[in-house]
Amino acid sequence: MNVLTRKLARLLGAVALMAPCSVWGQDTVPTGVRLGLTFSSNGKAGITIPAVPGANGDSVRRILARDLDFSDRFNVIELDSAATGALNYELHARLGAVAVLQASVTPTGTLHAAVHDVGAKRVIAVMDIALPAPALSSEWRAVVHAVADSSEWAITGQRGIAGTRIAYMRQNQIWLVDFDGAVARPVSGTENAMSPAWHPSGSKLAYNLLPVGRDRSRVVVRDLETGPVRTISVSDLNQSPVFSPDGRELLLSAGPESTDLYAVDLVGSQPTRRVTSRRGSSNMSPTVSPDGRRIAFTSDLIGHPEVYIVDADGSGAEPLVTTGFGDRPYRANPDWSPDGRRIAFQSRINDVFQVFASTLRDRSIQQLTSDGENESPSWAPDGRHIVLVSSRSGARELWVLDTETFRTRQLTRGTRVGNPAWSPRLMLTTTP
Repeated sequence: MNVLTRKLARLLGAVALMAPCSVWGQDTVPTGVRLGLTFSSNGKAGITIPAVPGANGDSVRRILARDLDFSDRFNVIELDSAATGALNYELHARLGAVAVLQASVTPTGTLHAAVHDVGAKRVIAVMDIALPAPALSSEWRAVVHAVADSSEWAITGQRGIAGTRIAYMRQNQIWLVDFDGAVARPVSGTENAMSPAWHPSGSKLAYNLLPVGRDRSRVVVRDLETGPVRTISVSDLNQSPVFSPDGRELLLSAGPESTDLYAVDLVGSQPTRRVTSRRGSSNMSPTVSPDGRRIAFTSDLIGHPEVYIVDADGSGAEPLVTTGFGDRPYRANPDWSPDGRRIAFQSRINDVFQVFASTLRDRSIQQLTSDGENESPSWAPDGRHIVLVSSRSGARELWVLDTETFRTRQLTRGTRVGNPAWSPRLMLTTTP
């Protein structure tokens, strides 16, 4: 399965060169760049997207509009006519727009896009990117997503997440789905697998293979283009892998019966090191802080699952939650936010799992879900959205939650799923 081809990586790398103000290279507005945009009372920027002329223009506009809407930073206004000639900024201002995203598909198959600052009456970003064949393929859609993310940065100074994917388990196989719920597809060769985790480059997945017969459970690191590259077996039971932020180590839970956390060197010859030593308990589901200095994980050391934080060398263990809540304590499946400020986890309330987040600075707790049963949270690269497993539709499906507005959207339909993992921004992927 050719999920992240080197050709696509090179293509999307070209976007970084053509987008103004080093769009992909930073999270804040560079010195000397004036955005000059204002926002509505709901904190969202109004943006108009005129009709897109050219082959598959309707699909291009639909994807752009959906991407910007799903970012939860925009009020999207779609116009039925294309914007040609000089832009009528007064008209767009009357429609409530502070920005215009004007796009077209040229006869040669290039996606041309210009972002306009309505208040300043000027263009603030221009992109010309070749659309790969076939149209509407995953690679074709990735280019359109890249334009949406570039436009979002130009307008708000925040990098978008349209160019991301979610890995998840469906019927004991790893699947991928785009950020907007489109193009769900299995990863070949991952049958009987679970617990996917993304390499920081976005080019690899780690997951554990369930044991068959007398086989051990194993952890596999897989290049999404070339297939398996390494199989890891520390002990009889090997599970819940996660990469370190620099991609040099893989942390996993391993043991003959009870389990501890181990770190495996992926790039050198350092021996596997044991991170925790809690005899008689199960320690699993690690997640690493963005600076690589701390690890959060689940342990049943005190008789029920709790989330703990330790230093990277296993010292200084402390519980994440220091105040009691819920009738039967059960906290598990932590995930560290990309900005390092919060840890999301699931906790049982009235015998039903809900998703919470703890702020690392003061350990305050915020309940993020209440509709149905919700578990297995995974942060998006923007540190704002979370993908989780929820039963709110009547079946276990993937849902995306905006932790600022609490808006939710359903990502998968008609399948029983689990273990979601949100990718890094794949348009930044580079492979050797």
